[in-house]
Amino acid sequence: MLAGVFEQAGKFSLQERPVPVIQKADEVRIKVEAASICGTDVHILANPPGHPATEGVIQGHEYVGKVVEAGADVTNVKVGDRVVVDPTLTCGYCDYCQMGYVNMCEHMSTMGIFVDGGWTSYSVVPARNVHKIADSVPPEIAVFAEPLSCVINGMDKIKVQPGESAVVLGAGPMGQMFIQMLKAAGAGTIVAVDFSDYRLEYARISGANVTVNPKTSDVAKSVQDATKIGADVVIDCVGSLFDQSLTLVRRGGQILLVGMNQHALPPIKQNDITRYEVTVKGTYISNHTFPKVVKVMEAGLLNLERLITHRVPLERITEGIDVMKKGEAIKVIVQPA
Repeated sequence: MLAGVFEQAGKFSLQERPVPVIQKADEVRIKVEAASICGTDVHILANPPGHPATEGVIQGHEYVGKVVEAGADVTNVKVGDRVVVDPTLTCGYCDYCQMGYVNMCEHMSTMGIFVDGGWTSYSVVPARNVHKIADSVPPEIAVFAEPLSCVINGMDKIKVQPGESAVVLGAGPMGQMFIQMLKAAGAGTIVAVDFSDYRLEYARISGANVTVNPKTSDVAKSVQDATKIGADVVIDCVGSLFDQSLTLVRRGGQILLVGMNQHALPPIKQNDITRYEVTVKGTYISNHTFPKVVKVMEAGLLNLERLITHRVPLERITEGIDVMKKGEAIKVIVQPA
């Protein structure tokens, strides 16, 4: 079968790989129906890599498929079921897993990053990592499950109330989904900030009331004009804008840090957090949120189809990677050979 493989720093290739076989009684084999390209995938392929990964791994941690074989001990799904894949592999026995913080697992691994994932035709997955989703949800929509699970994990932390205002810094795929979830939660004024007018246009489609490009507008003034006293919630999807977030949030408001950039070292005025009682929360991947994702998708609450800007067959996946690198795509759907 054809597979998209991270070979080594800066080197990606399409290779023929054997179809994987079930080796444990609690595993399932799925036929991949659709996958997508994440910003993390692009970081892995940078030189030097912006995210660690195992050399020789089949990439792709956002994917959906049909179960074609199930191990003897599998009871949660059966052959023929469409499933979305939670790519995070956890041990289940470390202190954090036992406390319910599986996204903090001390022995975590990830399919499509450290072990083989979904940029191919077939994938073998632990049954506990798949979640059944209705056939009425098209594969190219169901493939949003993994990033949406991360968004819902963040939304659970801030608990936006109807009418509250929000600023989303960064209008990439994650920012777009936060905007849509904020709108679905009843948020009032939503301000999207990005350097790309292309992405800001999609932010308006996703539900942003105000869009701001820092190249042409003063962000702080725009937020103040839109919210009067500052935003109830500021969400940093970039990973380096904590300092700016503090200038945009109202007194007593919330900041949610989503994006990750290990090299960003913004100067933080801690006194402002204390003086104005700002709540700051970090959020990392998902934590038991896939069941909620399935319900949201099956109910059709979001307009995810509008975020799909490109569709490519696996044999042309490098075209999709290139448009992601250039910032000329929101969501690229990959169809296996």
